[in-house]
Amino acid sequence: MNGAQATNAALKEWAIVCQALADGRQTLLIRKGGIQEIKDGFEVTHRNFWLFPTYVHQKATDLVPTVHEEFRAIQAAEPPPGILPIRLYAEVQDVVRVTDLERLRHLADQHVLSWDCVAARFHYRNKPGVHLLVVRVYRRPEAFLLPQQTWYDGCVSWVELDQTIDPEGCRPVLSDAEFAVRAADIRAKASGSGLAA
Repeated sequence: MNGAQATNAALKEWAIVCQALADGRQTLLIRKGGIQEIKDGFEVTHRNFWLFPTYVHQKATDLVPTVHEEFRAIQAAEPPPGILPIRLYAEVQDVVRVTDLERLRHLADQHVLSWDCVAARFHYRNKPGVHLLVVRVYRRPEAFLLPQQTWYDGCVSWVELDQTIDPEGCRPVLSDAEFAVRAADIRAKASGSGLAA
């Protein structure tokens, strides 16, 4: 893990998206910013972080139909109140600011969000655009269980965990070669260079 470092930085993300990242089905994140971040919007304040799975706001209509059954299973398996399982470590390999909605359409096979959800994020608060994060994801053998803290609550993207967690022992969900191919494809489509005229 190049550049891997112990950190208490965590990015909130829907549990269903975390599962897709954990399985290697997804290597990108489409972010707009939490409700409490409207003024300045989302910022990539950390390049290495843990993923904080959330169960609020995620709903089936915001997901592609092929993951609806999986989504229901994840919702049913939500951890008990007061427990936060941390298992996925991510390194941001690239950040692309996308201001052309159609470019996101070409990335539809790279994530589990429905097109309506992507478009809604793009246009949220009449500020067109999203941040596209290309992330290399690593998985712990077992989840690290943290007690839920009150300061974790709220519609924000980033939180500081009450413990610093070392990523030692985490394994990449994709091989170097697999990730390189996926990342190159994402970058090309996001920039428009990989699209036919």
